Amino acid sequence: FSYTYNTPGTNTYVVFISAYNGSEFISTSISITVFVTSSLLWSDEFNGNGAPNSANWTYEVNGDGGGNNEKQYYTSRPENSIIENGVLKIFTKKESYQGKEYTSARLVSLGKFSFKYGKIEFRAKLPVGVGTWPALWMLGDNINTAGWPACGEIDVMEHVGVTPNKIYGTLHYPGRSGGNADGKTVNISNAQSEFHIYTAEWTAESIIISVDNKPFFTYANSASTAFNQKFFIIINCAIGGVFGGNIDPNFTSSTFEIDYVRVYN
Repeated sequence: FSYTYNTPGTNTYVVFISAYNGSEFISTSISITVFVTSSLLWSDEFNGNGAPNSANWTYEVNGDGGGNNEKQYYTSRPENSIIENGVLKIFTKKESYQGKEYTSARLVSLGKFSFKYGKIEFRAKLPVGVGTWPALWMLGDNINTAGWPACGEIDVMEHVGVTPNKIYGTLHYPGRSGGNADGKTVNISNAQSEFHIYTAEWTAESIIISVDNKPFFTYANSASTAFNQKFFIIINCAIGGVFGGNIDPNFTSSTFEIDYVRVYN
């Protein structure tokens, strides 16, 4: 008999051994400690130059404000997103377009890639400008049937330009959504001038959100929550709205840079 343990990290398990012979029965147990290394399940390194890989991403193209009264129109134009020198760049611009005063981009992996449990890691440099609202996050695959917030939302990183270097890690789910969401913040240095690593480690027991491998928010997961199904990935930069806030009247453009996205089992 063999069994493969897949949970990454060092874990201790109790193994029970029993033997039967008619009505006779004996049993014992042993404790074993197993180390399982994480392996890369999926990634986009944004290598090369040009448009994002269409096998991984779909553009959302709309001006509906994301349900948060945001001011941008999301486009699929290279003027708003492109890969340059191995980095995905999302350009948020002040310009009149399709009835909106700003443009930006939002990429989603829905229908291309989703996963249940594991570690997702983004390396990114955040945009400058009061009113900008970059986000690295995930939604449940069942959003189109269950709706939001029943589908669950894991915000690995959010940032608003009016409070530079303040990083938000947040979960939205029934009873804790919108302004009543469940999360914490951490202040870091040079979020807009240097790359940092934003991570969520997600298991059946917990969701741990970190910056540069330093956890700052832990959520106790269980079978009754919204966080036990496949989730897809979203990368975007909004501007204004209920969270982005007032926009600097002198704002003209900003750049949100993502070096890679990696998902480990």
